Amino acid sequence: MLFSFPKKALVDRTIPKSAIYSAGQVSSRVKELFVSQVERIVLSYALLPQSINIPATADVAEIDIFRIDLRQEKLDLDVLKVIDSAMPRPTIFELRYDGKVQVVACYKRPNEADRSKWVRSEYFSTDWIGSDMERVPLPAALNLGSLYEHLLRGIIPIASGAREPIASLVSRMEKIRVKQREVDQVAGRLAKEKQFNRKVEFNSKLRTLKGELEALMEGNCGN
Repeated sequence: MLFSFPKKALVDRTIPKSAIYSAGQVSSRVKELFVSQVERIVLSYALLPQSINIPATADVAEIDIFRIDLRQEKLDLDVLKVIDSAMPRPTIFELRYDGKVQVVACYKRPNEADRSKWVRSEYFSTDWIGSDMERVPLPAALNLGSLYEHLLRGIIPIASGAREPIASLVSRMEKIRVKQREVDQVAGRLAKEKQFNRKVEFNSKLRTLKGELEALMEGNCGN
């Protein structure tokens, strides 16, 4: 799903890679990734109270929408981490390549101990979709904080209950990824195992892990 953003929020300003580098320490390896993978970085929209007509919150005073034109379909997440580190505010990325768009973001929030610093979750992304897909209006929101949550819920690939806090949903998704890796690891060992008694052991462990994964997937969706 692609959202349509208000014309009043349009910025459409190309951000030089050098400006990103100067905001913090960037290794030569990551600079090489910027050069080889990124064609252009554009600040497309800035969602602010004056541009979107809803109030800010203590944690979310602005949401920036970035377009990143790629030289190849894959983008190393270290590139996004550097851009996010340079931007002390919530960000949503629209990656573009070969007529397709992928929306990517992490959950950003101010550090409780030092609100000048930001805490970031793992990254979540949609599938690649056609850039000509019709965009839908932004969801109704009381403030920028709730709008940010709506945008993130559209990217995180699991269902959530209306009363499940975004921090809980993000944490659950991260646990699901860990559990899925455990399932894949045990399934791989089971496929290679020749001894019957070991197969039985791996089968039992796999059933347990799959049950735990299913429970995480269901989460609080019934709430």
